[in-house]
Amino acid sequence: MRPIFIPDDVQEKFNADPNNKNLPLTIQNAYQSLNKGPVDVSVVMPAYNEEKNILQTLWSLCENQTQWSVEIIVVDNNSKDNTAEKVKSCGIPCHFEPIQGITQARNSGLALAKGKYILNADADTIYPKGWIEHMVNPLAKNNRYALTYGNFAFIPIGNTGRVTYFFYEFLADFSR
Repeated sequence: MRPIFIPDDVQEKFNADPNNKNLPLTIQNAYQSLNKGPVDVSVVMPAYNEEKNILQTLWSLCENQTQWSVEIIVVDNNSKDNTAEKVKSCGIPCHFEPIQGITQARNSGLALAKGKYILNADADTIYPKGWIEHMVNPLAKNNRYALTYGNFAFIPIGNTGRVTYFFYEFLADFSR
């Protein structure tokens, strides 16, 4: 179910200051806790000029509560800003893909993935703390499933409130 209001854990990441000098260490520590042994889940994230968003996104992924051992693979798709440096400051691998385009970047990340389960992520998104479990559990419980799809919810900026987006998302789901 989509939230009518922004959950506290999402709001905390969204409002985080990307220039906070302590944030990369916080992310690095959280990322280490996702490594529980051999990789079960690979999260592949193309990134192009995302230095303003990438730390909040990585923080939200690294603080996911999951039973699975997770690796995050960020693919810098020829960014012109400091995206790669921000990622590396968190102790997360950042692979360079010089050929521009989301398809090329995703495929480059997929080629590096070691997990049985592959999740595609976006570099400008805040993920709720149960996202990895929500995406992987249906695949792990039933070998007839080959893919899962999660809901999304817009975080309002400007004067439009979350309730307006909730109804927009509901109508979009209903029409599908």
